[in-house]
Amino acid sequence: MRTPRAPRETRSPGLEPLAVLPVFVTLTGKRAVLAGANGGAAWKMKLLAAAGAHVDVFAPEPTDEMRGAPAEAVAGTVVLHERDWSPADLEGAAFAIAAFEDEGECECFVGAARAAGAIVNAIDRPHLCDVSFGAIVNRSPLVVGISTEGAAPVFGQTVRARIEAMLPAGFKAWVAAARDWRAEVSARYHAFGERRAFWERFTDKAFAEPERAPVRADLDALLAENDAAPSGGSVVLVGAGPGDAELLTLKALRALRSADVILYDDLVAPEILDYARREARTMLVGKTGHGPSCRQDDINALMVSLAKSGKRVVRLKSGDPLVFGRAGEEIDACRAAGLPVSVVPGVTAAQGAAASLGVSLTHRDAARRLQYVTGHDRRGALPDDLNWAALADPTVTTVVYMPKRTLRALLARAITEGLPPATPALVVFNATRPDQAVVRAEARDLADRVEAAGLDGPAIVMVGDALGRGAESAVATEMMASLAQ
Repeated sequence: MRTPRAPRETRSPGLEPLAVLPVFVTLTGKRAVLAGANGGAAWKMKLLAAAGAHVDVFAPEPTDEMRGAPAEAVAGTVVLHERDWSPADLEGAAFAIAAFEDEGECECFVGAARAAGAIVNAIDRPHLCDVSFGAIVNRSPLVVGISTEGAAPVFGQTVRARIEAMLPAGFKAWVAAARDWRAEVSARYHAFGERRAFWERFTDKAFAEPERAPVRADLDALLAENDAAPSGGSVVLVGAGPGDAELLTLKALRALRSADVILYDDLVAPEILDYARREARTMLVGKTGHGPSCRQDDINALMVSLAKSGKRVVRLKSGDPLVFGRAGEEIDACRAAGLPVSVVPGVTAAQGAAASLGVSLTHRDAARRLQYVTGHDRRGALPDDLNWAALADPTVTTVVYMPKRTLRALLARAITEGLPPATPALVVFNATRPDQAVVRAEARDLADRVEAAGLDGPAIVMVGDALGRGAESAVATEMMASLAQ
């Protein structure tokens, strides 16, 4: 008998410690001062000007690259003064950069700049800096800054290159359009939820067509679509996959990022919740095998109540919600309440486990059929109504969910019904997660092997001739992974 428990709200652990605070400074139309002529001076001049600043540079002996910088300014202005700086030169400066080789001169400039109220950076002297420069991905007005706090500049540059490859250059036009359209959208939609829904649609369109510039017709179409969308709450059943967060679908990510409330199960990997937006409430409504569990009626009532109050509810389930996830009961509850409900499928535990082991669940020479069964009924016992003739067929790959309590009885009955005792079989614990573990044996020995292993966590059983194909190489791979750990 399961111990009942009530749904409870959970909170994320919050931010981890930050080495630096990432901030973005607006310099358009403001004055910036750079003094000195060390190796980084020319690049910093161009960077300040690119941000729209009016840059005064003081250097008695500027380099050739510094002399060419004024003509290369893509925004703002650069004026080169071939003389030493003075404290009066810092008056009205919003930003100041020290580019000296001499430590003492650098300290003097930094002190004068701070006294003038400027934000200060000193090239190659982090101990004198108010702010530091990181690697930049420029899709302006979309700008991504990357910092390793000086610990690994090359690593930061590599991260920048990876992000640049992921962000199409066309995003620049979409973000610029968002800036131009924001006032009109805000004037049309006064409710936060309506505005957020519009920008979610805008973002989906940008990702779908990133290489073209949006036009007025796009705005009109998005506004019409947003106006026509049903208002009020909704429910989305989302498959979280078996554990590995990288197996989430793009549609699942979008649902998590738009949810007001997320009702999740115990088996959902904690890192998956990190993809939710920070403002979303998270509530644990899980069931544990033969352990404390929330009643399904309570989950249904909570889900309906939240959606009726206007919330966008995500019901987040391990694996695929349509495979032994009680999705049918939750869909019926939503429809009975007149609520819009949809489903985002996920990678099943069987698919994830098979992929991680490199085995095929079907094989044209060994298995042309695949069947999923549950290892227990409502009472927690072996179901009475299983098709034993099908389970005894070794040319069918059988996947048993929630098998731990009834594994021995299930295999014994299948063998009695005709399953060859030597049929390949295995149990995967914690499929696709870092602590995944596998127990392999012939069907007649699997229960003994599992008990001897003493493993814990969610488990899935697979039985059938197809699992013997490539089993030796799969076992070798598992052994190599175990040795590497």
